[in-house]
Amino acid sequence: MLRFLASAIELALTPLVKKAPLLVFGVMLAVPMGAGQLAAQDSRLRRLDTGEDSKGWEAVGRLDLAGRGFCTGALIAPDLVLTAAHCLFDRQSGAQIDTSKIEFQAGMRNGRAEAYRQVRRVVMHPSYRFEGPVTAERVRADLALLELAHPIRNGAIEPFQVMRDAGTGDRVGVVSYAHDRAEAPSVQEICSVMGQQQGVFVLSCDVDFGSSGAPVFSMSGGIPRIVSVISAKAEAEGEKVALGSQLDASVDLLRTQLKSGVGVTRPTVTRGNAATEKNRANIGAKFVSVGGG
Repeated sequence: MLRFLASAIELALTPLVKKAPLLVFGVMLAVPMGAGQLAAQDSRLRRLDTGEDSKGWEAVGRLDLAGRGFCTGALIAPDLVLTAAHCLFDRQSGAQIDTSKIEFQAGMRNGRAEAYRQVRRVVMHPSYRFEGPVTAERVRADLALLELAHPIRNGAIEPFQVMRDAGTGDRVGVVSYAHDRAEAPSVQEICSVMGQQQGVFVLSCDVDFGSSGAPVFSMSGGIPRIVSVISAKAEAEGEKVALGSQLDASVDLLRTQLKSGVGVTRPTVTRGNAATEKNRANIGAKFVSVGGG
């Protein structure tokens, strides 16, 4: 077994994150021999510029974070977006971003989304803590569910299923936005699970700032199912790797919390915010209608 100590940094795109130093990922993670050979077989990123390119991936979207940065998220129900918990915090102040100022832009491509939705409520994994260095415990719990103000019901935008099974050596894929591909997502259809330990996947997938919250897919049976969520990037023996949370029962836990109201954050709704939400919902509906094909 090959063991390494990685440096890690979270990938939410904010003005400050580009200047942040690498943080120590203080845990030894096991990677099997031959993992480098698996990574060498990875496919390259392919930008999804056209409607034809994006077909089947419309439920992946960009999360606008109060106009100060963005992350990636994916629909797992008409009104639920799965993403990374650290996306919900202002990196400079450490304060949680006002839920009313987060917008999900489904299938955002070249300045236009298939649908726009404001966020009504958010819930984070109960073990997640924003403060402190990026550790295995933090990556494992770096999950959040966002409940949209209005469900996205459009035949062209099909929510993804979530599955728990992925193991070392498995082939996966990732769809993400990033600082150099902010206006359209890119897909890497083949990367690999290099190792897993303490609820963390070490992945050979190509990620960068803005990729936080990006869904990692199992392509088994030709149907993409989410098996992980990108949390951070790291280096292992000089090679770039991505770190993602192992979903296990976490998504079910988040759904239960949302249903019960435990740990749920709601926006501070003012009359202006409500009006903005109504207008945005109408705009989203128009875009869905125009781009529904």
